[in-house]
Amino acid sequence: MEDEFREYFSIGIVAQMLDVHPQTLRHYERRGLVVPTRTDGNTRLYSRKDVETIRMILRLANELGVNLAGIEVVLNMRSKLEELESERNSLIREIFQALFEELHSSNKDVKNALIKVQSGFLTKP
Repeated sequence: MEDEFREYFSIGIVAQMLDVHPQTLRHYERRGLVVPTRTDGNTRLYSRKDVETIRMILRLANELGVNLAGIEVVLNMRSKLEELESERNSLIREIFQALFEELHSSNKDVKNALIKVQSGFLTKP
């Protein structure tokens, strides 16, 4: 359902936006560096995130001289880092929620707590 509201671009528009040949984009797709969405008619559609990924690929290749194998490693590491950050944030939310529930479910005076938890954020008492 969320995909209905996302913005997508054709290969020609993306090539124009980034000043590259469409064949370059096809090559990146063949290498698995970017995977555009496909329509029922098999037309490539690039999301904003895809465009940002391609920008990063171009910057790594053109400005830093990284080859495609190195770019693949960087993209995989970036993806793994995003996963780990998401897991960390989820765990932090769970910890805050557990602290909040514990403080509010006990009969203890919240004013005497070492840490007050308000709306999932730590505050000084």
